[in-house]
Amino acid sequence: MKIQLLLFGSLRESVGQSRLEVDLPEGATLADLRGWLAERSEIVEKLGERLAASINMEVADLSDVLEDGDEVAFLPPVAGGDGSVKTCTISETALDEAEVAARVEGPDAGGVVSFVGRVRDHARGHSIEHLEYEAYPAMAEREMEKIVEEAAQKWPGTRVAIAHRVGRLEIGDAAVVVVAASAHRGEAFDACRFAIDTLKVTVPIWKREVATDGAYWVDDHA
Repeated sequence: MKIQLLLFGSLRESVGQSRLEVDLPEGATLADLRGWLAERSEIVEKLGERLAASINMEVADLSDVLEDGDEVAFLPPVAGGDGSVKTCTISETALDEAEVAARVEGPDAGGVVSFVGRVRDHARGHSIEHLEYEAYPAMAEREMEKIVEEAAQKWPGTRVAIAHRVGRLEIGDAAVVVVAASAHRGEAFDACRFAIDTLKVTVPIWKREVATDGAYWVDDHA
């Protein structure tokens, strides 16, 4: 059977390709595919249990049996709606805070809280020249929607929108915008903080810092 394998971040860089078609015997598991990949990239064993995986954009276990045509992605540790307007987006162009806020604002929102994460000129003791963000776009948007739905359950009546930039970002560019709108400011603050903190852990987006003394992938959720 044939499996469509997607690779991201440091793993993609190590293998030298972002998409591979892998032939596996019937009944092969995700663990078998991981073993196949480990023979071709030392990054697999280096990341160990921190290397997650998805099957058809759903987080999967190594014991899961694969089927012909499955799309599998191995996901290094990350850097950190319905209707005509999408609540959560991955963008290759500059982010507009006002546009993201417009996705959730309304006459019932007495409190609107925005968080903008920008590229800074230093990190982890390095002088930063620019950043490069990479994402698994379809899954990233799906995971961000899950965050939005969970926030709505935690704080009923609260709406959250998220936009994240990918590609090359210069110092001062906005990498992520999170906006929460609620009847009261307390819920808006809490939902906004929850969304950005959860995004940094669960959404498949990777950050490569290009510093004056070298470049490296960030996988410590900083």
